[in-house]
Amino acid sequence: MVVNFELNGQYFMGLNAGDNFKFNEAVSFVIECKDQEEIDHYWNSLTADGGEESMCGWCKDKFGLWWQVVPGILGELMSDREKAPRVMAAFMKMRKFDIEALNNA
Repeated sequence: MVVNFELNGQYFMGLNAGDNFKFNEAVSFVIECKDQEEIDHYWNSLTADGGEESMCGWCKDKFGLWWQVVPGILGELMSDREKAPRVMAAFMKMRKFDIEALNNA
């Protein structure tokens, strides 16, 4: 009924609530990545073997758990009043984030 696990040094507890509750986007983990290589690594690992891509950096792993794989610079880009609308327009079309495209927006 209960499982304890660790991901990248962070401890979690999962509860089995039976068939009445399914994973959905309401519960997701955010992975803030330092560069494109790290985004590519997590994205490719999470979507492999039955995972699914979604929009704006969201993906689902093979177990049905949702993840947000985002560049660490996103907050900085979005805090620039002039650039933020262009950055948002760019990432709204993306599945996996492309840091170079965001910087060039």
